[in-house]
Amino acid sequence: MDLFSWRSNALILTLSLLVISRGSFGATFTFVNNCDYTVWPGILPNAGSPTLSTTGFELAKSASVSFTSPTGWSGRFWGRTGCSTSQTGQFLCQTGDCGSGQVACSGSGANPPATLAELTLSSNGPNGLDFYDVSLVDGYNLPMMVEPSGGSGLCGSTGCPADLNRACPVELRTSEGDACKSACEAFGTPAYCCSGEYGTPDKCKPSIYSEMFKTACPRSYSYAYDDATSTFTCSGADYTITFCPSSSPSQKSSSYPPPVASGSTTTSSSGYGSGSGSTVYGSGTGAGSESGSMTYGSGTEIMGSGTEAGSGSGSVSGVMFADGSWLAGLAMGDSTRILSPSLLQSTFMALLSILFYVHL
Repeated sequence: MDLFSWRSNALILTLSLLVISRGSFGATFTFVNNCDYTVWPGILPNAGSPTLSTTGFELAKSASVSFTSPTGWSGRFWGRTGCSTSQTGQFLCQTGDCGSGQVACSGSGANPPATLAELTLSSNGPNGLDFYDVSLVDGYNLPMMVEPSGGSGLCGSTGCPADLNRACPVELRTSEGDACKSACEAFGTPAYCCSGEYGTPDKCKPSIYSEMFKTACPRSYSYAYDDATSTFTCSGADYTITFCPSSSPSQKSSSYPPPVASGSTTTSSSGYGSGSGSTVYGSGTGAGSESGSMTYGSGTEIMGSGTEAGSGSGSVSGVMFADGSWLAGLAMGDSTRILSPSLLQSTFMALLSILFYVHL
């Protein structure tokens, strides 16, 4: 065999091994923690999918860990926060706890509310489509993004980079303020849970709460039948799952009272632009209009106001709520107030604008 033939055969063998390897190992999952606190990722394979090398682990601030998965693997990932070991030796987490009593979840899923990443790898390896999404259907506990790399096709990034805990309506907030429930978990009605007579796409429609989630995170699942804008595909890719992708939000929501007030608010913002400002708390009973400021209150009492200036351009106007319970009443049809379509849109934008303020 001459040298040219030997090299050709060696190249063919190498390429064949690469194809076989990529077909045997469906993808590499890399977990990255950009939060300013430790996150404990949980992993739950779907029925019929094998267990990865771990089902839960500790991921320190600024750390990253990678795992390989077999072809055709499907399952979900999430982040647990506020975890510690009790005096009885039980491992417990404030959000996303899987109830196993240990760091490994061992076949148990996340207790809601929790932000979920869901992936289904192609059974044909790089020759088929992977499907992936980030879901807020079970609520939200921390920002998360899924980004494919090295694949072919559309391969868009998806997730929820916003800190929804800071804009969570009071009726959806957990007692500790470190997670935001779904309307289904909070109220348990068939209309919110897409169950019973509402268990089909034509009957189950977005609620005011899912619309708020969708406005803040337009690529994430906001309710059960939100497939059209929330499911993504790619072929032959590896995937990076990043917690707190664009910033490092605090583990709990803001120490502010719920971000609600009477009156109107005008803000300027350019997405995740930087800025600085201060918040001043006081008391009062009036309602007024202000520019470049945020007002926080509970019920009909205005707790105070704070001004904040940031880089960016463009004005977003909206009306802040007098209390969170009215939002629930409006969504459930119990409110005596009427919200016009234009006012509804302004309301969503006003809530969304809170997410883009600099964390104090």
